[in-house]
Amino acid sequence: MFSRSPGFPHKQRQNNGLLNQFPGPPIFSQQQLVEVQRNRTNSNSHGLPFCLPVIPPYQWNSAHRTPPPVPQGSPLAKGRKRRGDDHSQYELKRQCYSPPGPYIRPAATASRSPLPTRLETARAAGTFPSDVHSRASTPLSSPTPAVPSLGEASQDSDLISLRSAAKDKLSQQILELYVSCEQQDDDLERKELCRAQLQRDIQRLFPYSRIYLAGSSLNGFGSRSSDADLCLVIQEGSVNQKDAVHVLSLVQKFCYTLSYIDRPQLIRAKVPILKFRDKVSGVEFDLNVNNIVGIRNTFLLRTYAYIEKRVRPIVLVIKKWASYYRINDASRGTLSSYTLVLMVLHYLQTLPEPVIPCLQKDYPECFDPSMDIHLVPSEPRNIPPFISKNQFTLGELFLGFLKYYATVFKWDKHVISVRQAKVIPKTNCTDWRKFICVEEPFNGTNTARAVHQKDKFEAIKSQFHASWQVLQLRRDLNSVLPLQRSKQKR
Repeated sequence: MFSRSPGFPHKQRQNNGLLNQFPGPPIFSQQQLVEVQRNRTNSNSHGLPFCLPVIPPYQWNSAHRTPPPVPQGSPLAKGRKRRGDDHSQYELKRQCYSPPGPYIRPAATASRSPLPTRLETARAAGTFPSDVHSRASTPLSSPTPAVPSLGEASQDSDLISLRSAAKDKLSQQILELYVSCEQQDDDLERKELCRAQLQRDIQRLFPYSRIYLAGSSLNGFGSRSSDADLCLVIQEGSVNQKDAVHVLSLVQKFCYTLSYIDRPQLIRAKVPILKFRDKVSGVEFDLNVNNIVGIRNTFLLRTYAYIEKRVRPIVLVIKKWASYYRINDASRGTLSSYTLVLMVLHYLQTLPEPVIPCLQKDYPECFDPSMDIHLVPSEPRNIPPFISKNQFTLGELFLGFLKYYATVFKWDKHVISVRQAKVIPKTNCTDWRKFICVEEPFNGTNTARAVHQKDKFEAIKSQFHASWQVLQLRRDLNSVLPLQRSKQKR
């Protein structure tokens, strides 16, 4: 997976395994940390510090564009923070991300624009390895990307367009909830600053490591109260559960020496995580080790989130709805937020007139599951915006989503597949013997395997049916989700 990445040691340097590579307690004394830094410096024949990231994982661009005017009195003008022109001392150390551009069908043509200045500068400085030069030098397909760069102001033009189309009460309520609760640029920046600082510190323990921000904080479906998921990548390939626990235990002990980390707690789950709180921002973080598929699906979902303006509001209201009825917690045997998002995307893909395309079918090269991980953030950038013929309002889409899973979808026969934009039949495979089957788009596992009790499954099904019946009669979001209470939780 990392065969072309310059950032990780050669395989022969890792042949003793992680437990032999990092045995016993971590090296935490000040003298030892100084020695580690000295060794890293001396390891470079030119006398320059050898540390990662050689290629920044994402490109963080500050907001410079002038936002479109917002009508006076519009709720869109409320509660939307803007970043100022001043930049913090961390501006040059932020996580890098090259956003997907606007979507276009493979057979269509598009005008070409010159390579962005920041990529030319990086190439001139020699910060890209040779294998990335050829990819980075491909001209971008559109001067106006559909997906905003990180740190860039949200696309208010989309919100204004959605408001002008929201003639019915239900659509207006959904949009109002979305504007009130969506993650702001400042929220994301606070998470990014902690990630950047933690990466610098952890590289004192694991010099070849990188930390990626993933999950809802980055995929476009986060709310203001969303926790942040981090992925610590320390070597080529996967890491087994035993090694992951060992690495996280070292990181946990190390976190006690960091003044900005509070309450590090190791959770020995199927995918072990280290939970902690950033004292500066107050954000809760979940750190995993080498969960590479989480990085891949973050950028797949981010492309879906911005490829059509109705996707993010619909996903947010459905997550709020599921949380209100307590069917949105995998640790309690119900649906994870990731599973819910896949269910929404599947519904939007399979309408008679689809709201969104099937990205993995139309652009397999952009979402290749074997792609080097440092290329994952930038590969979707040539995808232009999808123009759907479907004119359903937000209210109609929410009601249709509930109806689809209440009356149309066959839970006992079908597997939900966003990768293929259709249902596929259940087989006798262990993963597909569960009550609910949702295919992970990259590794093919069942993301809904946590729903293993019949009573929880029946509760989920009944809630879809009950909410659909009530909402089709009243067409008022408050009838299935108290709007004011949901806004307060954000």
